Amino acid sequence: MDFRSCLDSEQGFMESSQDYEGSSIVLFGAPMDYTVSYRPGSRMAAQAIRRVSRALEEHSLVLEKDLREVRFFDGGDLVLPLGNVEKSLEIIEQAWRTLLKEGKFPLMIGGDHLVTLPAVKAAAELYPDLAVLQLDAHADLRPHYLGEEKSHASVMYRIYSDTCVKDIYQLGIRSATSQELAFARQNTRFFPFEIIKPLETLKDELAKRPLYVTLDIDVVDPAYAPGTGTPEPGGCSSREIMEAAVKLSDFQLVGFDLVEVAPDYDRAQITSLLAAKVIREIILSHG
Repeated sequence: MDFRSCLDSEQGFMESSQDYEGSSIVLFGAPMDYTVSYRPGSRMAAQAIRRVSRALEEHSLVLEKDLREVRFFDGGDLVLPLGNVEKSLEIIEQAWRTLLKEGKFPLMIGGDHLVTLPAVKAAAELYPDLAVLQLDAHADLRPHYLGEEKSHASVMYRIYSDTCVKDIYQLGIRSATSQELAFARQNTRFFPFEIIKPLETLKDELAKRPLYVTLDIDVVDPAYAPGTGTPEPGGCSSREIMEAAVKLSDFQLVGFDLVEVAPDYDRAQITSLLAAKVIREIILSHG
């Protein structure tokens, strides 16, 4: 599969290159939001984040690095069949498999959180000892939601049940059912409410393992990130999530996604701007 054959290219993230072969990082959108449980619209996130990225500086004061010094490719959005969950998941999985086999670092913008499932499946094929780190307001450990096994509310349960990945680290969680909490306490590494201290605690444990990171923007308090489908009060600040993004440079990331930005509820574009800045730090940290 030619990764570029299933993309809808448009104006890219700031300072992105047109050199696919020469780029170690490949950014792309997965515009699927068919399984959201409250407010839809995250299929438009990648386009919105690209547009606002140009309002940011290319240089990171924290990392003291510049996007103009890093070669990364923005391929646009995957072309997904609207409403067809299974086929969309297949396309996303194949895209990840292709990129990983070609030695690229995939950076995916969702879409609802279910897009993480096929990405982890593909990564686990190449990295059998893969660990997954989730930054999120919600546990996403429901076996099913409204009768559906594949939902953004069940993505972490599906990863645990349907892949070989059993080392799941859940940070920042502040919303879960009693059943999800019981499952987490027995089967995952569960760090509710906090993100910075757990990252510091886990540095030695995870530093030498291949790590997939999924960041649901609703881990951030809606005061700082209102443009999301299921906002949950009581989250971290924008400064904390930026600090977390920088701390991820201490880990061996093999893939990253940022999901659940919903531009229709982001009137001042502050959520998209925050997402773009997080993505900038991830590119600079791993480019």
